[in-house]
Amino acid sequence: MASFFNKKADLWISGRKKSSIMPQKQKSIWMHCASLGEFEQGRPVLDAIKKIFPEYPIVLSFFSPSGYEIRKNYPLADLVTYLPLDTPENAEKFINDINPALVLWIKYEYWLNHLAFLKKKEIPVLLISGHFRTSQPFFKWYGKIWRAALSGFEHLFVQHQSSINLLQQIEMNNKATISGDTRFDRVSEIVLNPLCIPEIESFSSNNQVIVAGSTWPKDEIILSRFIQKNPQYKLIVVPHEVNEKRIKDLISVFPSAVLFTEYKEIANCTSRIMIVDTIGMLSSIYQYAAVSYVGGGFNKGIHNTLEAAVFGKPVVFGPNYRKFMEAVEMIEAGCAFPVENDNDLCLTGEIFLTNEAPLKAAGEKAKAYVSKHSGATKHILDYIKSNLLLTK
Repeated sequence: MASFFNKKADLWISGRKKSSIMPQKQKSIWMHCASLGEFEQGRPVLDAIKKIFPEYPIVLSFFSPSGYEIRKNYPLADLVTYLPLDTPENAEKFINDINPALVLWIKYEYWLNHLAFLKKKEIPVLLISGHFRTSQPFFKWYGKIWRAALSGFEHLFVQHQSSINLLQQIEMNNKATISGDTRFDRVSEIVLNPLCIPEIESFSSNNQVIVAGSTWPKDEIILSRFIQKNPQYKLIVVPHEVNEKRIKDLISVFPSAVLFTEYKEIANCTSRIMIVDTIGMLSSIYQYAAVSYVGGGFNKGIHNTLEAAVFGKPVVFGPNYRKFMEAVEMIEAGCAFPVENDNDLCLTGEIFLTNEAPLKAAGEKAKAYVSKHSGATKHILDYIKSNLLLTK
């Protein structure tokens, strides 16, 4: 019913109706992600496996349209599709059709019927960058069926000791390893070859710029108040969602802003605010920032802070960050700074945008933090090779 008035729901339904898969005779490697963020998390592992085992076709599946629509043309994949609804019949048909030799599921993916059939077929499944919390059903009195589902994994590569401690409570720690978070490896790859974006470079030149990425309306209200009080700075806003309504709403909040797609057409543009009305560039746009602001912290939680940190940028975000371990650790490391309101943002901005020494120091700490936590991909690849999960 939601598909009648919600575009995402419509894409979710129509995408699954259109998905048809020709049965694969050759064994494949299958990676499943909930959405775009999980894809970026699993991508370093998938890319590395493809280099070592190029003879295996790659199947990439998504649950959410926001992942599928952006990565449906991912060049290393032989097939990009939606995961069918988790019924026994769907799971059996889908898995038989794609014929996987190895399965990679990213972070939070635990579809019971798919896991049950993979276990029945004795197909190895690895959980990549897993993160377990006490709120999950595995650790509840009613979670027997979910605990049984975990036995379908060959191995659980988790991010933190806290996950190992929880898995120990249900006697699953014997098949779990702390590998770290593969997102560190992904952002480390991006920083080696970021996109050069002439429009952003031109807009930013010789100015102190705040790049605000993955923003939501509450973030944008705080940012608009900040820039009104501090018109000497420039602001680049990259919203979490890009659609006609969101861009209209943003223009109403920032009426003097220029759109990224129109910037080239405006001679001698004097606007100090740019709204990025296209997708796929945020991870590279952070390179042009003096200070970065990561959205979501006034909603359910912040988005990817590592994309900014890897460029050596201090990271600012809203108050809802505590369930994100990297955010907590970055605050402790002195390279991330939570704010409660626009007054906090003004004070933080003043520290870094008017003083080169603390700006440089926080930036160096951000780079060091990312470097220290990289290496999860190698850990996972070593396991795959030493356990002969794939053969040439």
